[in-house]
Amino acid sequence: MTKTKKRTGRGAGGWLLYVVGVGAFAWVATQAYYFGQIAWWSRVDPGSTAFMRADAWRLAQDRPDLTIQHEWVPYDRISRNLKRAIIASEDANFVNNNGYETDAILQAWEKNKKRGKIVAGGSTISQQLARNLFLSRQKSYLRKGQELIITWMLETLLDKERIFEIYLNSVEWGNGVYGAQAASRYYYRCAASQLTAWQAARLAVMLPNPRYFDGHRSSPYLAQRSAVIARRMGAAELPR
Repeated sequence: MTKTKKRTGRGAGGWLLYVVGVGAFAWVATQAYYFGQIAWWSRVDPGSTAFMRADAWRLAQDRPDLTIQHEWVPYDRISRNLKRAIIASEDANFVNNNGYETDAILQAWEKNKKRGKIVAGGSTISQQLARNLFLSRQKSYLRKGQELIITWMLETLLDKERIFEIYLNSVEWGNGVYGAQAASRYYYRCAASQLTAWQAARLAVMLPNPRYFDGHRSSPYLAQRSAVIARRMGAAELPR
């Protein structure tokens, strides 16, 4: 009699477990990478960010006449005017929060539900930094979840001053313009340490949509909002 061969292949359930296992391992490895990078940056300055690298590729394709403008400067060589303006404009409770503003997130959630798409995120300075360092500009709830995890890592491994220092040197300020020093040179032909209160307020207001304001510097909104931020700067609390 011919013996029936025993099946050795994986069943559907086995393959599902395998795929889930591989996916879980990849996710854990990715989080470990993020954690390790942030720990390294507690002492070493980041050379670039995910946003910078994506922008460099975009410019190479669409605007070969432009390159990334970026120059790292230490925290104490950035104007206190700019620091106060950004906190007043972007995250008034930066010094005291844990990287999240629950009310802002809930408000963004309600706004997104009404619009039927993601138009707001309620991001703090720490959340913006998490996104700039590692993620893409694509808006999705999956990306938002990863952003929150990275934000927790930043707040756990770095103090507020270091978070703010990296943010000030990494945030986008125009078409290929990154960081306070490059922005100061690009818009005002001065060092980041020399920014006046008025100049700092305008730079802070540009942050949510820097490429737009790069091309619309005479925008009435930019002027009006800058005046509001200039009045609020004195009350902004800086990290120590």
